[in-house]
This record gives sequence, structure tokens and C-alpha cells, in this order.
Amino acid sequence: MAEKRNIFLVGPMGAGKSTIGRQLAQMLGMDFIDTDAEIEQRAGADISWIFDVEGEEGFRKREERIINELTQKQGIVLSTGGGAVMSKENRNHLSARGIVIYLETTVEKQFQRTQRDKKRPLLQDVEDPRQVLEDLSKIRNPLYQEVADITLPTDDQSAKVMANQLVDLIENING
Repeated sequence: MAEKRNIFLVGPMGAGKSTIGRQLAQMLGMDFIDTDAEIEQRAGADISWIFDVEGEEGFRKREERIINELTQKQGIVLSTGGGAVMSKENRNHLSARGIVIYLETTVEKQFQRTQRDKKRPLLQDVEDPRQVLEDLSKIRNPLYQEVADITLPTDDQSAKVMANQLVDLIENING
């Protein structure tokens, strides 16, 4: 790959964006950045705290600024938060500035992967986390599909296998 085009990973929580993103970045010799980790580092607080203090709207504003800034870099693999696609501005920046990969997963697999994770503000203190995931998927899945250059189901394979598949798919796009 002569030209290092940015690679942006979108998809719901628990799809494997961070895990696959790290593998992919390593295989391609690119830098890996996780928007949620970047937000936490800059805020000096975790995402749950930001949600508690600023609400989802405050968090989304931070996320928009970070995505606008990071998508202007070159040669990065960027893992976005599950709700990043809710912002039209984010979708435009992602589409215009790199290859967008939608890591697709079922609600059941998401539930399995996130049920013990205490760092998911949208799933904390809710009666039925599976229903929350179901509701989010109805709203967000069409937006992931709208913005994606590549869609890869992530339910049945290891991160390494999927990263290898993505390298091939990306090379096909780059010609």
C-alpha cells in the first residue's frame, strides 16, 4: 500500500472495533486510535463520568470535535464509538476522509460481549440491556450501512482472521 489511506471502523458496541482495529493497524504498520480512549485521556475522566456530568449530548459534542480532528490525520486506523454515526457531521467526515468499515454483529452477540462490561453508559442502570441494544440497532444499523465502504460480519471469527480479511478487502479498494 503506497498511499496510507485512513481506515475508520464503525459499528455497535461489542462488535470488536477496538480489538480488530489494533490487529489491523499492526498488520498495516499504521497508528491505532480509539476515539473513546482519546476522549477519556483528554477529559481526564472516563466516559461514564462524562455521561453523568454532561449527559449524552455533552459527550457527543466532544466526540464530534475529536472525530473531526482525528480524521484529518494520515495513515491511521480509527475505532469510533457505537453512537458516532448519529452525527451527520461525523458521517460526512468519516466518508470523505478514509475507508469506512462497518463491523456488523447481532444483538445477541453484542449482549454476550457487553453484559459484564461496566464501561457502557447506555447499558448501565437499565432494566433490559438486550432491549436497549435492540432499540439502538434499529436506529444505528442503517447509518452504519449508509457510511460504510466495506461491511464485515464479526460474529463467528477471531479478530486476527477478520483483520486479515480486511487487509485483502482494503487492498482491493486501493487497487
